[in-house]
Amino acid sequence: MLKENLIMLRKLHGFSQEQIAEKINISRQAYAKWESGATVPDVDRAAQLARVYGVSLDGLMKTESPEGIGPIPPGPQGKNIWGAVSIGERGQIVIPKAARDKFALKAGDRLIVISDEQGIALIPAEAFESKMRELMALIAEKL
Repeated sequence: MLKENLIMLRKLHGFSQEQIAEKINISRQAYAKWESGATVPDVDRAAQLARVYGVSLDGLMKTESPEGIGPIPPGPQGKNIWGAVSIGERGQIVIPKAARDKFALKAGDRLIVISDEQGIALIPAEAFESKMRELMALIAEKL
């Protein structure tokens, strides 16, 4: 819900209610009412809050509670947390349905597995290969 997201985002960013209220030109009391759930911001103020916190308006309005994790704050715009998965005995995982739907993934699709020190990510092979071709073309132009 909105009020939980407002509290989580404000605390994550290290702001006081007063600081957020100043950023969007309202009183601290008005902001406090949003966090308590007594009132809700109008669309313009909600959009300002989303910009301040770097999240989408949709992300600001809904609370995600992936299975096994509980409520989480909205991710930065364009970033998502889809939930927890378990690795099977042969290393297989089941991608959550919402993520499969979002990216139109279906049985037989190829994915590229990439990583850094924090973890792994899956990218549709066609998108990855397209970007690699673009990169190789840019490199060829420079030579």
